[in-house]
Amino acid sequence: MINFNVPPYVEKAMDYIQECVKNQKICGDGAYTKKCSQWIEERTGTTKCLLTTSCTHATELAALLSDIQPGDEVIMPAYTFVSTADAFVLRGAVPVFVDIRPDTMNIDEKLIEAAVTEKTRAIVPVHYAGVACEMDTIMDIAGRHGLVVIEDAAQGIMASYKGKALGTFGNFGCFSFHETKNYSMGEGGALLIRDEKDVEEAEIIREKGTNRSKYYRGQIDKYTWINYGSSYLPSDMNAAYLYAQLEIADEINQARLALWNRYRENLLPLAEAGRIDLPVVPEGCVHNAHMFYIKARDIEERTAFINHMKQNEILSVFHYIPLHTAPAGQKFGRFHGEDRYTTRESERLARLPMYYGLKPEQVDEICEVVKRFFV
Repeated sequence: MINFNVPPYVEKAMDYIQECVKNQKICGDGAYTKKCSQWIEERTGTTKCLLTTSCTHATELAALLSDIQPGDEVIMPAYTFVSTADAFVLRGAVPVFVDIRPDTMNIDEKLIEAAVTEKTRAIVPVHYAGVACEMDTIMDIAGRHGLVVIEDAAQGIMASYKGKALGTFGNFGCFSFHETKNYSMGEGGALLIRDEKDVEEAEIIREKGTNRSKYYRGQIDKYTWINYGSSYLPSDMNAAYLYAQLEIADEINQARLALWNRYRENLLPLAEAGRIDLPVVPEGCVHNAHMFYIKARDIEERTAFINHMKQNEILSVFHYIPLHTAPAGQKFGRFHGEDRYTTRESERLARLPMYYGLKPEQVDEICEVVKRFFV
C-alpha cells in the first residue's frame, strides 16, 4: 500500500526531544521554540513569528488582534478548511464566501471588491496547495477600503509571490505544522506579524493574557494579568521535532519539488489529450510542492478513480467540501455572487500521494495506475 501521506521525520528529532527532557524544559517558549521562530523570521522576513499549537489557533490570534467584532464581515473562499471560518465565527463575525479561480483553486481576486460592504472588516486569502493568491490585487483592495488582511498560508511555507514569502503580505500570516504539512510538529502552527505595533499585544494574548514574555526576557520583575487571552504555546518537544526538519528545509523542499515535477511529466500526456487537468502555477508564484492533484471530468468519474486507486493499493483522496454547503456554513455565513466554480471544481479534484520520503519509482508506479484508469 502506498499511503497518501507520511509525516516528515528527521533522525536528529529524537536527540533534540531528549535534550528538552534532560534540560527539564518541555513547556512552551523553550530553546527550540525560539530556534524555530527565529528560523521563520529569517527565512520569511516577517517582523515577528510566534509558534502556536495549531494554524487554527494562529488564525484565532489574528482575529483577536484584528479586533473582529460580532456582525463584522470577513471575505474568504468557501473552498478551504473549516478553521479559516471558525476563527471568525467564534468572534461573532460573518464569513462571506467568494467564488474561486478554476486554475489555482484560490479566491478569485476579481470578485472580492464586489463583496465589500460597510460591515466588511477583513479579507482572508487562502494560498491553496502552496500556490499564491494574487496578493497585489488583494492588498490594493484592502488598502482602498481600510481592511485587514489575514493570510491563511497553512500550506504556504517555503512558497512565495513575486519574490516575497507567503504569509508576509497581510497584517498577519498563519502557517500550519500539522502532520500532513511539508514540515510538521504533529499539531502546531505559527503566527507571522508584519507590524511591530502588534507584537506586544500578540505576546500577551498568546500567554493567557499576561505579560509573562516580558518577564522571561528580564524586562519586568514580575508578570501579571493584562488582557484577555488563552494558552496558544506548543510544547518545546513539538518544536524540537520541527526544528530538525527546518535545519534541512531546503533539502526537503527540493525533494518534494522533484516528485511534483515527476508527476507532472508523467501525467502531461493525459492532460494534453484532455482526459485530466493538472495544477497551474501562475507566473510570479513559486510553489512548495505541498500537494499534487488531478481533476477528473466530474464527481462520478472522480469517485470511480479513487476506488480504482484503492483497489491498486494506492490512497488517493478528495479535499474540502465547500464551506457554504455545510450546515455550519449555511448557519453562520453567506455566499456572495454566483457559485460558478467552487462546487464544480471541488468535486473534480483528487489528490495523489505526496510526502518527504516518497520514492521516484513509487511516483512512476502511481502514474501507471492513473494512466490505466484514464486511457
